[in-house]
Amino acid sequence: MKSNPSLRAAMLALAFVIAVAPAVQAGPEDYEFQLLESEIEQGDDATVAVKLVDRRTGQAVENAVIFATRMDMAPDAMEAMTSPVEAMPSDEPGVYRFRTNLTMAGGWRFSIAAKVQGEPATIESRLVFRAVE
Repeated sequence: MKSNPSLRAAMLALAFVIAVAPAVQAGPEDYEFQLLESEIEQGDDATVAVKLVDRRTGQAVENAVIFATRMDMAPDAMEAMTSPVEAMPSDEPGVYRFRTNLTMAGGWRFSIAAKVQGEPATIESRLVFRAVE
């Protein structure tokens, strides 16, 4: 079988482009944490649920490693008013649940930081919601 020089040259060029092209990686701006509820009942056993979404595909992102959380009342100018946050199990893919003590009604801010497998950057969000009686 005789080889086609033009086809061979095109294949080599394509192989070169693939070999030297930088890998396309997502950045932190390609991900978003979303609150499942904007109003959460005040109390010492409140549950805050968030979904991590890949903005490029609209799909939920599973198995993120949550390594930092903070709950405070910054929206009501009381940033020093904080509450502990405890991770809880979730039965929904890409949904992360947390137990906290919402000591009073009003505006609360949930700050969260996570790593997504295969992505070098940290995904960080500050989500604002209301605690209601």
